[in-house]
Amino acid sequence: MLMNKNSGPPKGEAKLQYGPSGFRVLRAGNHVFCAMSGVPIPLDELRYWSVQHQEAYASAQLATERLAP
Repeated sequence: MLMNKNSGPPKGEAKLQYGPSGFRVLRAGNHVFCAMSGVPIPLDELRYWSVQHQEAYASAQLATERLAP
């Protein structure tokens, strides 16, 4: 079977719209970057984000730090 070089999951940074219980993919990709640390977060591992700030976080600790009053 021949494979097209463009087949498979999309590569690069995704653009997401974050909601209270999930996110919507606006531009396909396989990761987003943590707003606090700058590390890439694979979409299948993304668990923490802010709806208000529309940004993702790599860990609960980083999300807590960012969202602290």
